[in-house]
Amino acid sequence: MTDKYHFIADNPNADYYRKCERDYHIGDRPASKVFDSHCHIYPDGIAPKAVIAIDRFYKDLPPSHHDGTASTLLKEGREQGISHFIVHSVATTPAQVTVINHFITRAAAESGGAFTGMGTMHPDSPDPRKDFEELCSLGLKGVKLHPDIQRFDADCPWAMSVYEMCEDAGLPVCVHTGDYRYDYSNPERIAGILKRFPRLTFIGAHFGGWSVWDDAARLLPDYPNLVVDTSSSFYWLEPGNAKELIRAFGSERVMFGTDYPMFPREPELEYLRRLALSSREYEDICWRTCSRVFGIAQSKGEANV
Repeated sequence: MTDKYHFIADNPNADYYRKCERDYHIGDRPASKVFDSHCHIYPDGIAPKAVIAIDRFYKDLPPSHHDGTASTLLKEGREQGISHFIVHSVATTPAQVTVINHFITRAAAESGGAFTGMGTMHPDSPDPRKDFEELCSLGLKGVKLHPDIQRFDADCPWAMSVYEMCEDAGLPVCVHTGDYRYDYSNPERIAGILKRFPRLTFIGAHFGGWSVWDDAARLLPDYPNLVVDTSSSFYWLEPGNAKELIRAFGSERVMFGTDYPMFPREPELEYLRRLALSSREYEDICWRTCSRVFGIAQSKGEANV
């Protein structure tokens, strides 16, 4: 794999990504069904502000493609053949934790079974155990953390306590991993977490190391408790490198994700389709791995498409 990536909007792979967007045709799904395992949603009243904040944090990326609302996610996803969505949001203050967790719970309840919700926690919360017990009582199916936005080391004592709670409860944790600008969540830290909590299902977003994919490929594939998603990666990765990453982790540990509202689904799906994987690999990546991780019944819990 290459040692250097360009983290600007006109990176060398951008033309190929845009070609995938132009060439996409609805109906050319790479598998029999598609789940989106990585979606951020926000209440309608604050969604514009939240999307602006995302774009400001990732200032060298293209502007977010969608408005960040649950209704747009569901409507556009159905139009493009995506039948289930893993939804979450990240608390940037302790006071937001309960508010967000109740919002995600309502959004899932109102989705007609198309959303599976994950809860949020915050490192400055005065009572992490209470926060965790509340999200469990709400029926949320895991915890989403973003060390780089929430400003904590992924292997700090607070985070380790969250992983322990998740492991004991049998809930997955999804963690933003990797950022060439910081060292909050890079693969060296993630490897230690995976070793310490072998029974924890740890979802390493963005192939286990956004923008530091070489490190992720070198340090993480041997941990069987790691699952990765494809979100926010195809825009930069050359197709050969993406295929190497999928094969390094194994399709049974890879989930398709778009990082809604950031990237359009059309090029994400077309890029994946063009990788010329086996039918088994496509079924794993597009829905089977996600279904297994979150316990999504095959006969229900999907949007009508």
